[in-house]
Amino acid sequence: MPKIVDHEKQRSIVAAAAIRVIRDNGLEHATVRTIAKEAGLSVGSMRHYFATQAELFAFCMNLFAERVKQRVEALQMSGTVLENMKNLLLQFLPLDEDRKMEMEVWFSFSAKVLMYPELKKLSDQMHNGMYLSAQLVIQELREHGMAHPDLDAEIETEKLYALVDGLAIHTLMQPERLSVQRMEQVIEQHLIMLCQP
Repeated sequence: MPKIVDHEKQRSIVAAAAIRVIRDNGLEHATVRTIAKEAGLSVGSMRHYFATQAELFAFCMNLFAERVKQRVEALQMSGTVLENMKNLLLQFLPLDEDRKMEMEVWFSFSAKVLMYPELKKLSDQMHNGMYLSAQLVIQELREHGMAHPDLDAEIETEKLYALVDGLAIHTLMQPERLSVQRMEQVIEQHLIMLCQP
């Protein structure tokens, strides 16, 4: 009788192995062979899940995108509007080791998009998630009557999106310059500047 394979369970095993490989060695070492070895599977059986290297990269990035999504959905919006919006934006910054790893993987993945055009859609989706969060922050400030009356929502959304993205890059490139406390201060001060006195 043929062996019945639980594909969801196998994908979970592969996912856990992929995260370990990426965490310990970086995305560039997340090959079918290394992840198969980490998961205790043969390279041949891994091919049932990932036909190409691009599929493997997409799978890995979806894992991290899901982690960010779960963090955002689990946020308790129980503070003031400014506190809630600051906490939302902080979910995209490397405040701890897990998020630092996510950011490092994200930037490695961004470089892969240049080699694998089929990954561009996923890359765009992830950028859009951060942009939409910035857009939500501006909308919330306006809806609560906190924003400057002459605030240009589109421009301020772009600026906020660029600020969060830039902080993430700077923190990875020069971690000694930007502490967690300083990142929080920068986000908080920017939100206050968007509000009317």
